[in-house]
Amino acid sequence: MKWLKHVTTALALLGGLVLIILCTPLVLWWSNWLSGDWPLDLANDPAKDQREILIVLAGGALDQGILGDNTYGRCVYTILAYRERKYKTIVLSGGSTGGPPVSILMRDFLVSHGIPQEVMVLETQSRSTYENALAVKPILEKLAGRKVLLSSDIHMYRALRVFRKAGMEVSPRPFPEGLKRGSRWRGRLPVFFDLVDETTKILYYRWQGWI
Repeated sequence: MKWLKHVTTALALLGGLVLIILCTPLVLWWSNWLSGDWPLDLANDPAKDQREILIVLAGGALDQGILGDNTYGRCVYTILAYRERKYKTIVLSGGSTGGPPVSILMRDFLVSHGIPQEVMVLETQSRSTYENALAVKPILEKLAGRKVLLSSDIHMYRALRVFRKAGMEVSPRPFPEGLKRGSRWRGRLPVFFDLVDETTKILYYRWQGWI
C-alpha cells in the first residue's frame, strides 16, 4: 500500500532528524551563530568604568504576574551583569501580556535581589522586540554613555539588528541560554524548536524591513 510506504518514509525521516538533533552539536552551532560575538574579558575591559546603560528586553509572563521562563533568565543574567559592572542605568522594556507590564515584574524581581530601584528606567508599552526598540530609543537619547543590550544567545541576532536598524548603537551582551540548555542531550529538542521559532521571526522581521 502506497500510503503505508509514505508513512514509513516520513517516520524514518522524522526519526533521523531527531537523532541529528539529539546526537550532534547542531543546536549548539545554531545558538552560537545567532549569538554573534561574545564579550571578551569583561573583568579587564578598559571600558568597564565608563558610564554604561544596560538594556534588558522582557520576554513573556505567566498568569497572575509571574515571570515567564525567558524573562526569568534575562533577569538572572541582569543581576549577574550588574554585580560585575555596576551599570549606571538599567532600562527595562516590556509591556503587558494580560497582567501587569512585564517590565514592572522584572523591576520587582531585580529589587528583591539587591539592585537599587533608582538605577532602573521602565518602558511599559511594547509587546515585541520591534516595539521594544522604538519605545526605548527616546529613553536612550536622553542617557549619555555606552549602551549594552542584554539578551539570550538565541534572541541576540534579531534584537541587536532591530536596535541598530532603528538608529541606536548598542553593544551585544548575550548570555548562554541555548548553549547551556543544549549542552545536554535532553535539552536539545526543546532548544531546537526555540531556534526554529526564532529563525522564523528573523525571516519575518527581514521581510518587514525591521532588520
